[in-house]
Amino acid sequence: MSRKKSVAGSRWSTLTRIARYSAFRLAALIFTAATGVFLTIIIANMGGHLDDIRKARIEDEATQQMMMDPETQMMPDTDRREIIEQMVQTEIRRQGLDRPFWQRLPGDLWSAVRLDLGRARDMTSPSHSREVSRIIIEHLPATLLLFATANFMVFFAALGLALILSRRYGSLADRAVIAMAPSSAAPGWFYGIFLILIFAYLVPDWMRLPDGGMVGDRVPEGTLAYAGTVLKHMILPVGAMFLSAIFISIYKWRTFFLIHSSEDYVEMAKAKGLSSRAIERRYILRPTLPPIVTSFALMLIALWSGAIILERVFNWPGLGTALYSAIQHQETNVIVGLVVVFAYLLAVTVFLLDIVYALLDPRVKLGEGGGRQ
Repeated sequence: MSRKKSVAGSRWSTLTRIARYSAFRLAALIFTAATGVFLTIIIANMGGHLDDIRKARIEDEATQQMMMDPETQMMPDTDRREIIEQMVQTEIRRQGLDRPFWQRLPGDLWSAVRLDLGRARDMTSPSHSREVSRIIIEHLPATLLLFATANFMVFFAALGLALILSRRYGSLADRAVIAMAPSSAAPGWFYGIFLILIFAYLVPDWMRLPDGGMVGDRVPEGTLAYAGTVLKHMILPVGAMFLSAIFISIYKWRTFFLIHSSEDYVEMAKAKGLSSRAIERRYILRPTLPPIVTSFALMLIALWSGAIILERVFNWPGLGTALYSAIQHQETNVIVGLVVVFAYLLAVTVFLLDIVYALLDPRVKLGEGGGRQ
């Protein structure tokens, strides 16, 4: 009975330690994300200078509206100016510009962190909603589809090829991958420009692929036809991201496999007569998974940062395109909302990485000594 109590107490202590560590990590990540959002609000509003630009724009729009009204053109200048001033003050109060920027900043930050993102001034979602949350939600699936497809293709292709090359160290294919690894320094949109030039314009008509968009000018009828069109439009952007990340991933992971394949316990396994497949699975692949998963997560985060340019190059209707449009139109609510989404995606990725790391590597224990061991 005492032994059972001891085991139960040990399990409870472990769970408590993990929960405490997870709560601490989550709070730290939320604080980091909130700090990034705070700086974004200040930059997007130009430190408050954008308020002056908005007020001037409101006054211009009110003046133009009055000048286009035949009835007001006959009014005395004093009456017309008074009406314009009333319209301007009403709009300023409606947009919350009657309070200084620095007084609004804490409330804006709290609203952004809670994902209470408000409404856009001019931008609309594909369903013609001005709610910032709707704009983000309706653009998010396109980005997730594109980047998830590209990243999982890179992960599984690089993992398999790295294992193959680790068995053929020094071969022609191995040297070719090493030579091509520096090509991953170029971002995906850089390769995208050349892919569009080649496969959308230079190849024969029967080989040509769409140069942008997600479904083209005409939306096909039927689920299968729609899916086929989307897949066809995904070939070039996914290919661009694949080319940008595949060679450096193969090179790094092949290096991990080579390092672990020279360990003493691998030689011992060979001496015991274990098959090469069993050795790879138990003694090479498993201990290298934690650093591989880490590098994959960091690569995923890095690719998120290039979403704006890549989606603009391919006219892909995702979050990157929405952010580019918001910057052009000075839609601060949309900019802040998109940054919040990117910050939370980053925080969730890092948080899950800690847990996955502990699951993959039994040597890692969460919550002992104040962190990951």
